[in-house]
Amino acid sequence: MYAHNAFVVKIPYIAPQNILLSTINKPMSLSTSIPSSFPTRLRVVYPQQAFNCKDVIPLRPGCIWKIEQGVVRSLTWDEEGTPITLGFWGQEDVVGQPLSRLELYQVVCLTPVKASQVPLESYFLQQALLVHAWKSEELLSILHQHSVYERLWRLLKWLSRHFGQMVAQGTLLNLRLTHQDIAETIGTSRVTVTRLINQLEREGKILRSHRHLILKKNP
Repeated sequence: MYAHNAFVVKIPYIAPQNILLSTINKPMSLSTSIPSSFPTRLRVVYPQQAFNCKDVIPLRPGCIWKIEQGVVRSLTWDEEGTPITLGFWGQEDVVGQPLSRLELYQVVCLTPVKASQVPLESYFLQQALLVHAWKSEELLSILHQHSVYERLWRLLKWLSRHFGQMVAQGTLLNLRLTHQDIAETIGTSRVTVTRLINQLEREGKILRSHRHLILKKNP
């Protein structure tokens, strides 16, 4: 155990040679970021595991994965076998079986991903679970928009804000999301998503680049 400023961090399972201790003293850059008022604490860096795009991250009780790099999608299925998107998660987010009470729960990589397993006792979870709740709330508010057009446009803006890459024309969505994946997320058909994406392109809000979308600056 390591003591610092009157609290204790317990580090089970990890051999001493695999542990790197450093300090954190700045907030996260996402809009759903941790307030800077959170106290500075010791950070434990755990060994990382690499996954390819479209890989399914292995889940088991008591195992929490922290995304170090890349983007994943968590999902379940309805009674007819239709996938239901539960969330999109990127760097510093957490996913895992303990975060879901659903019988069917899966986490799929939308990009190459690096992730590390963290114990349930980790202090990091206090912060990460707040961000997890905030992102879930944001996505839920998008999915309850009455207009399918508005659901799609707000989802694209949300994805670009959290996972986009700035390019000359605007923000690139470099995610392996098909029109069917988007349709399953916003509760509509693939045909409708294709039609609305074409409409957004005609309106000058988006561009297409090598099967990816770019949200234009100040559309």
